Amino acid sequence: MENNNGSDKRMNDSVYSQKFRAGKRRTYFFDVRSTRGNDYFITLTESTKRTDGNGYDKHKLFLYKEDFNEFLALLNQTINHVKTELMPDYDYDEFAKRRAEAQKAWEEQRANGGGETSTSAEHQEDDHSDVDKW
Repeated sequence: MENNNGSDKRMNDSVYSQKFRAGKRRTYFFDVRSTRGNDYFITLTESTKRTDGNGYDKHKLFLYKEDFNEFLALLNQTINHVKTELMPDYDYDEFAKRRAEAQKAWEEQRANGGGETSTSAEHQEDDHSDVDKW
């Protein structure tokens, strides 16, 4: 038997990842992870910056393949209930518009040689590798 000293695929390796930054203090991570048996599951992580500035609070939800369809159906049903029954007049695109405007301003600032002063620290705080470090 050969020892690869950690070079073997370890349990719960991330094979796909997406990040959604929801404001200045909250980030969501959507990760597909693999098991030793070549099976897959999803982790949904909410990471919120602590008010005292000392790190992040993280909450994880594990979603397994046998629950994908029902989870997605109930999530869509719940969101649609809020959108159509509870808050039908709310502009749900409002924050997407703001996010697009902020992203455009940030890109313009970077293109003009600015933005490096605070963005490098922000990007370090949002680094995906930090999520799994409890």
